[in-house]
Amino acid sequence: MPEVIDDLVDRYPDLEPCRGDVQRAFELLRDRFAAGGKLLTCGNGGSAADAEHLVGELMKGFASTRPLDSSQRRALIDADPEEGAYLADRLQGALPAIALVSQTALGTAIANDLAADLVFAQQVHGYGRPGDALLCISTSGDSLNVVRAAQVARAGGLATIGLTGATGGRLAQLCDVCIRVPYDSVIAVQERHLPIYHALSLMLEREFFPEAE
Repeated sequence: MPEVIDDLVDRYPDLEPCRGDVQRAFELLRDRFAAGGKLLTCGNGGSAADAEHLVGELMKGFASTRPLDSSQRRALIDADPEEGAYLADRLQGALPAIALVSQTALGTAIANDLAADLVFAQQVHGYGRPGDALLCISTSGDSLNVVRAAQVARAGGLATIGLTGATGGRLAQLCDVCIRVPYDSVIAVQERHLPIYHALSLMLEREFFPEAE
């Protein structure tokens, strides 16, 4: 969907070097979702907030309301004739995604019992399946717990996407696609990560829920 990326670059001309990688990340996610896979996301600090933010855009309507299709509506109504219509009218289409940063009890147990750098890797090992995807967000590309997650993902047959700063760090070598924002400043990088994953969310929504536009 080149028009979405065109709009992204129009608003943020400094992201022109990222154009091709944003398109490749979209295609990778499109193919994984189409085949029944899910997305795992991870990051630290502000990037953890971004990991959760992206999941929020995928798991419910983003730019559209994503009404359920007729078969989904019928299943809900058949299962509960009294209240099924309430659910059918309000639930929205979802692309399955899990933010690994949100599992507080599990994450602290992993850090305490195993090692802090395995907090995301253990979850990728447990949740991830061949055909899924992992999005790693790190301004430096060198955050060790995020790198460990990418290592486990590659071993487990997951596709890997990095969202980083200019160098890409270690993630550039570990990820199938690495979107490298052309800045080194944490503030500048994080300010541009948001419009990138919003563009990805919009393209995926239009791909999988065209009737909702």
